[in-house]
Amino acid sequence: MTAYQDGDRAAFALLVERHEKPLWNFLKRFVGDDASAEDLLQETFARVVKSSAEWQPEAKFSTWLYTIARNLCVDHARRGRHRRATSLDAPTRGTGNQSSRDSEPERGLHEALADRGAGVERQAMDREFALQLEAALTALPEAQREVFLMREQLGLPFAEIAQAVGTSEATVKSRMRYALEALRDALSALHQVDPGQQASR
Repeated sequence: MTAYQDGDRAAFALLVERHEKPLWNFLKRFVGDDASAEDLLQETFARVVKSSAEWQPEAKFSTWLYTIARNLCVDHARRGRHRRATSLDAPTRGTGNQSSRDSEPERGLHEALADRGAGVERQAMDREFALQLEAALTALPEAQREVFLMREQLGLPFAEIAQAVGTSEATVKSRMRYALEALRDALSALHQVDPGQQASR
């Protein structure tokens, strides 16, 4: 990014190559459709270009990038809620409880999944699981979903997530814990997640 600020256009191409895929995956799971994710991906990198002079070398580029992407997702979600509200069919969804349970979850959801083998039956089960996971992610309160995706999809440390979403690290950890619990509950019917593991967290 420093090189790009100094006029090296090839450096920007390298930034895009390095971050495009994980960023698109994050956006896709946040907004739920390919077209919107692609639009937001382009807008994110456009914002990087427009605001490049604002980035300081002391800041981690990935955190700055994902903060831009996250804010665009929030704006997109708000516009979507407004459109649904004006059509009188907006669904309601809880906001989640922010408690003092702020210890760091030891493992992500993917590590709580049982081992699934190959074969037609297993492949069908995997497809069903993927659909159920997408539905469960969509049903999460927005604040929990963004933390889960930043942690699991992007692999960001909790401290960087806290910086990106503008809250404390303890709150981020609490949101992650509630997201994991909600996802495990939603997926337990498929017997892909052992609910007993929840008690050990």
